[in-house]
Amino acid sequence: MYLTDMTNRKLYLGPLTDNRRWDMVDTRPDDVFVVTPPKCGTTWMQTIVALLFSGDPEVETELSIRMPWVDIRIREMPEVAERLEAMSHRRSMKSHTPMDGLPLDDHAQYLCVFRHPLDAHFSYRKHVRNVPMSWFDHWYPEEDADGITFRRFLDGGAEGFDGDAMPLAHIIQHYKAAAALADRPNVSMFHYADMSRDLPGIFAKVAELLDITHAPHVLDQLVQAATFSNMKANAERFAPSGGKGFMKSDTAFFHSGSSGKWVGKLKDKELSAYDAMMDTYLAPEERAWLEYGAGMHALN
Repeated sequence: MYLTDMTNRKLYLGPLTDNRRWDMVDTRPDDVFVVTPPKCGTTWMQTIVALLFSGDPEVETELSIRMPWVDIRIREMPEVAERLEAMSHRRSMKSHTPMDGLPLDDHAQYLCVFRHPLDAHFSYRKHVRNVPMSWFDHWYPEEDADGITFRRFLDGGAEGFDGDAMPLAHIIQHYKAAAALADRPNVSMFHYADMSRDLPGIFAKVAELLDITHAPHVLDQLVQAATFSNMKANAERFAPSGGKGFMKSDTAFFHSGSSGKWVGKLKDKELSAYDAMMDTYLAPEERAWLEYGAGMHALN
């Protein structure tokens, strides 16, 4: 569920996540937050940040330890907070909580990443079959001939267990919460499609936001390291908790990196129901950006 707490942050709670854990983190002015709905480019943006921080295309990212997902309940929060506090280098952290549920610092950078909701949904379907968390089976059964999974995607709420299962309402809530703060100089919105179309341009933008400079030949090497093909080929290095047996397959975490995953997989009535919900909650220009990013204008 979500409520408003004493700091005017919404409270997002589910079996997997709890944004009250952020209360134990002392934010630093140079911190970098990567904030996204699941399967929208989180690991990709974290990798870009890790590469820019280090300037080393061979850096061992170890995202789950060095750039932890603070919201998740898997690790005890005192241990996570102690590890973060002990870091003497510049820090980055990950969150799947919408921006209205996070601590806001006037100087820390917030990198919010989005993806076409239908692509995120179908990618999430693949992802939950690759992780050992059986309670996902209720939302994402192995067999779904009756379309129950997609109906839950459309009908689920933005909060609580539904939020952990990432229905459409949760993605829209993420977008609206980020967009409401996008006029702040330290809150930036990125799109998976734009990252796919122009990875060097995204690197340049993130580097500027983080006030990081590298020689052009070094930046070229960092960009190459962050290509989907390279990350998939080195999945044990780039996947969250890669090489530790957390996922059934590290390589499967990087399934395809493609767009249009839903094409030919949804019935007309399902697409109509999706369209109706998107048009109810988003203005046409908001929907266009959430689905296709800023680069869509170059395609028209």
